[in-house]
Amino acid sequence: MKYAVYTLGCKVNQYETQAIETLLQEHGFMPVVENADVLIVNTCAVTAESGRKSRQAIRRLKSRHPGALTAVCGCFSQLEPEQVKELGADIVFGTGDKNKFIECIIRDLPFIQIDDPFKRRYFEPLPSGAVAGRTRAMMKIQDGCDNFCSYCVIPYTRGRVRSLPLEMCEKEAKALALAGFKEIVVTGIEIASYGKDLPGKPQLIDSLELIAATAPDVRIHLGSLEPTVITEAFCARLVKLGNICPHFHLSLQAGCDKTLKKMRRKYNTEHFYSCCSMLRKYFPDCSLTADLICGFPGETENDFQESLDFLEKCRFFSVHAFPYSIRPGTKAAEMPEQLTREEKENRVRRANIVIQRLQAEYLHSWIGKDVSVLFEHPDLGHSDNYCVVQTREKYPRGTVQNIQITGVKGDRLLG
Repeated sequence: MKYAVYTLGCKVNQYETQAIETLLQEHGFMPVVENADVLIVNTCAVTAESGRKSRQAIRRLKSRHPGALTAVCGCFSQLEPEQVKELGADIVFGTGDKNKFIECIIRDLPFIQIDDPFKRRYFEPLPSGAVAGRTRAMMKIQDGCDNFCSYCVIPYTRGRVRSLPLEMCEKEAKALALAGFKEIVVTGIEIASYGKDLPGKPQLIDSLELIAATAPDVRIHLGSLEPTVITEAFCARLVKLGNICPHFHLSLQAGCDKTLKKMRRKYNTEHFYSCCSMLRKYFPDCSLTADLICGFPGETENDFQESLDFLEKCRFFSVHAFPYSIRPGTKAAEMPEQLTREEKENRVRRANIVIQRLQAEYLHSWIGKDVSVLFEHPDLGHSDNYCVVQTREKYPRGTVQNIQITGVKGDRLLG
């Protein structure tokens, strides 16, 4: 049987897609670009635009693979299963029970199963790793979120926090190291909450110490972090591991205290900035990246300018700026003073001007220095601080090399 797969959204979706592919290939399925027998779409619903792209992808791919069994999963199908069914999906699952989802594909069994995510109590084990040809492996250690930020629909699609037990973290890290991966991306919906559901309540740093010790020759790259987990004790233990990539993606969302409070975030700008400073204290020259929601309900021009000024203060390497999107069922959807689409998009454009300048400044700061690069292609790879590096010389794919940076071209380093 031949399959084609398309993934939208976050690293967790990417992890779950590679797990689906791994299990299908164990049953003799082969990936193809055209004329698939099975079409798999892993959807996203974090914004209204994500939902639109999910619907568009299903339509487009069905026309490219006429007659294929269409199997859809992910956050959008969890929220809108009827819409997905009307688009012609034969198998419709949400974010849960991927093993049964795969079973339905293997048995060519049309089926619809949407559960209540809040009734999920355990972390569903799926194989960590990567599809053939990838140099870095995805390892999911956590699912769900208990934060219930006022703008976010994800707790309603993923449920409460559930964590991979420590002994399983160790087992999977060992398997990935033995498989020859040079980098493990530790991911989850909200990894800062790791362990709160497990006996003894281990913390994120406990799992990272175990993973790093089990795979000492493998780079460990962290997924998105809530500022609440960045403490002096956390950083002091983290830096001792030796193989943590000095790139940290922090969930910012706004650089204005008034807006952060309305978003129901658990920190203010003073706290967030102290996290940036602490990470730089323990990981000098580390790259910091973040997300920024532009045009949250009630955000004034002064509020937005505060956010822009805060980007400058934190000196981010990169920021993903995107317009606020109304998600039905969330508190923010009911808030007054909703901004127009034009105003939100204008603010994204203005934010990107600042972001591009900050990125250029960070990249130029590396000229003349050496960086550790994992090569995905003979002359192209990512440094441990997650900069794209292009080299004149060619290196074996999947190897890690020390490269001296000689210049900058656009959004990448030259070496």
